Amino acid sequence: MKTTKHRALISVYDKSGLLPLAAFLKDEGWEIISTGGTAKYLSDNKIVVTDISSITGFPECLDGRVKTLHPAIHAGLLAKRDKPEHMATLQELNIETIDLVCVNLYPFFEKAIESYEGKLNLDDTIEFIDIGGPSMLRSAAKNFKDVIVLSESGDYDSIMEALKGGKSPKDVDISQKRALAGKVFDLTSAYDAAIARYLLNTEDTSFPKYWPMSLEKKQNLRYGENGHQSAALYLSTGPLGCFASMQQLHGKELSYNNIRDLDLAWKAACAFGLPEAGVQPLGEDSVVKAGEAAGIKLESASNSLVCCAAIKHNTPCGLALGKTLNEAFVKAKACDPISIFGGIVACNTTVDADTAAKLHDIFLEIVAAPAFDDEALEILKKKKNLRIIKMTGAPVETHECISIDGGLLTQSADRTLLSKWEVVTKLAPPPELYKDMLFGMRAVTYAKSNAIVVVNNLAALGIGCGQTNRIWAAEQALERAAKNTIAEKYNTKPLVMASDAFFPFPDCVEAAAKAGIKAIIQPGGSVNDDQSIEACDKLGVAMVFTGARHFKH
Repeated sequence: MKTTKHRALISVYDKSGLLPLAAFLKDEGWEIISTGGTAKYLSDNKIVVTDISSITGFPECLDGRVKTLHPAIHAGLLAKRDKPEHMATLQELNIETIDLVCVNLYPFFEKAIESYEGKLNLDDTIEFIDIGGPSMLRSAAKNFKDVIVLSESGDYDSIMEALKGGKSPKDVDISQKRALAGKVFDLTSAYDAAIARYLLNTEDTSFPKYWPMSLEKKQNLRYGENGHQSAALYLSTGPLGCFASMQQLHGKELSYNNIRDLDLAWKAACAFGLPEAGVQPLGEDSVVKAGEAAGIKLESASNSLVCCAAIKHNTPCGLALGKTLNEAFVKAKACDPISIFGGIVACNTTVDADTAAKLHDIFLEIVAAPAFDDEALEILKKKKNLRIIKMTGAPVETHECISIDGGLLTQSADRTLLSKWEVVTKLAPPPELYKDMLFGMRAVTYAKSNAIVVVNNLAALGIGCGQTNRIWAAEQALERAAKNTIAEKYNTKPLVMASDAFFPFPDCVEAAAKAGIKAIIQPGGSVNDDQSIEACDKLGVAMVFTGARHFKH
């Protein structure tokens, strides 16, 4: 038994692993101070505790909102043991030191998610904002040289080992105490950021003075973009993005590059709706409004059609809709049957056996979908390393962030497909091409700028992207479309071209007309728009301006 008594303050919401720690401290001669439900839990398990009110001389009040916010607690935590003035003050005020704090917080992360999902109202959610817990943790962590602070149950065992045999907090290695203090501020910064995000409502287009990011590590990754780089996956604590629904059903562990490509593939597939979850295509409201303003009926492809997206090196190499997933995959693969090798395929509907058989025939890194038939799973699992991913959530993030050296760029997510539908040529596109034009505009949104997509029968026949000038992107897309082996089968309508940004010169129009393009959809806005319009009129091509640019750098 210890000859010098130390004191531990224990107040936890999550009581996992607590009893062994409390029993150890009791056996080592520590006095245990506790509060409310934790005190009752320990007492019921025959652990003698000192109630917090006997230390503060003040009862818990305001439904437990105030119980540890008292000088008798925080002075006992913050006093520097090697500073005589501090210790003299404690003696004068009859305050004893507290040498260990074990606290975890009210589950605001989880409750905020419930609130985002409409399951919990604002007032009830706010009640899960912990005040006393973070305050005690921060006080103890600031004075980590003298006070051991535990904010995670996973650290209980290592501290029990360090204190075994009557050792005092002074005997615990300073690097261990410092690391535990660092965990506290890591936790409280994420906790405060989650609260800030919830109260600031960053779902709108505002940008607060400090950008609140609350992310939790889900897993370490084998390596980063290259083998010599380390990496980890962090996900938002709320609102939850589509990766929160991710389940890996088979295959090797996901890599950094896999996750980046999967992110784009899933977003591209979901851009055409997620039928089984009732999610509409990307920017459908803007499509309807643009059509109404133009006095025409604009609508996306029927919800009876499903999407298949193929991605390689974070770039689309195939994208198509079909009456069946099998048809959509065949059309998507035909866009670039070479690049899809070693790529990722995402589907916005259940994968059936027929489609699985075709997927099995080529080397893929990942197949992602909201569900898989039993027979489809059996077929796909024959490939030992193929990662089979189930994702049921649609993309929800309202902002996009990119790291820069020492900072962050953030912007509102690109959710407006059209700002207008303005026919700028003498020839108007026939209504039967509207869906292809809208398909092309959605498809080009996910291709790297400069980006051009050639479309026919709701499929990308050719994609040109990542070029430093637009004519190269156009020529690339047109060349690939001309080589598309499935083009003749589905070439029942004139070809459509979509561009993510304006044409600075008439050269893209001229190349398009030469290749048989009959309708172009692009944002417009160039000082040379007139030249492109004149070229279209001269060559018999219809052109529509949307007023919404979709650069993707």
